[in-house]
Amino acid sequence: MAKSKPKPALGFIGIGLMGAPMTHRLLDAGFPVTIWNRTAAKLRPLLEAGATEASGPRAVAEQADIIMMCLTAAPAVEAVVFGEGGVAETDGNGKILVDFSSMRPDLTSEFAGRLKNANGMGWVDAPVSGGVPGAEHGALAIMAGGEKADFERVAPIVAHLSVRFTYMGPSGAGQVTKLCNQIISGGTFVLVAEAVALAQRCGIDATLLPEALSGGFADSKPFQILTPRYATETFDPPLGQLDTIVKDFDTIWDHARSVGLNVPMSSHVLTLFRQLMNRGHGSDDITTVMKLYGSERLP
Repeated sequence: MAKSKPKPALGFIGIGLMGAPMTHRLLDAGFPVTIWNRTAAKLRPLLEAGATEASGPRAVAEQADIIMMCLTAAPAVEAVVFGEGGVAETDGNGKILVDFSSMRPDLTSEFAGRLKNANGMGWVDAPVSGGVPGAEHGALAIMAGGEKADFERVAPIVAHLSVRFTYMGPSGAGQVTKLCNQIISGGTFVLVAEAVALAQRCGIDATLLPEALSGGFADSKPFQILTPRYATETFDPPLGQLDTIVKDFDTIWDHARSVGLNVPMSSHVLTLFRQLMNRGHGSDDITTVMKLYGSERLP
């Protein structure tokens, strides 16, 4: 009987709300995973689960065949990859960086080119959708840009994290697709909250809305998830922080403007999110958007 090929060595940088459960799933699948996070205390549960701690991003890249990242924004990505002790300082030939972070498509393309020129490493932009529950259950939708051969090489690994991993085109295409996702999901967060608020204001039990509208044109997975959370003011488990989606909507605005597209609906949603941010809810779960219609409702 032929021996099975050993699993590739993986690295994961950025052990936050999303990165931690994603790394847990990779460990559970039997991959050797080397990890690093700026806040080292967050590594402990993963180290106890079998991960190996590295001294920094360069050390992760030296020990891994496939390096994965899930960071907050482009400045953090640039620092981890191109800063002192970064991924770009190691020999990257034959290695691939899979970036689950969300950022501007043009920056992704720029960073991918810089890394290839610096050390020969490939770059797959692979932003995710599905929030913390999706990360925990391996049910993320992940959209990818980059070289098709790099995508095909990492696809069997990313399958442990997702129900769908779709190649969308060259570098940056995954990020554009994520922006499309955020336009739809961000608007849905607000619209469902508004519908629940109207039902409650009119004396209707909003917890009955998912059943009443199930199968109709208004039905959707987000509607079924969000409505009971809004109706009962339940904000756990977290779906994602408000300041994260505000960052994404800023990116939508900037990128749409760069390609000459007016996005009035997205602009209005961003205005509403910013008003909540200004009230101190930036680090709260995105479903606190319901506060727009409650005792803190806006004039």
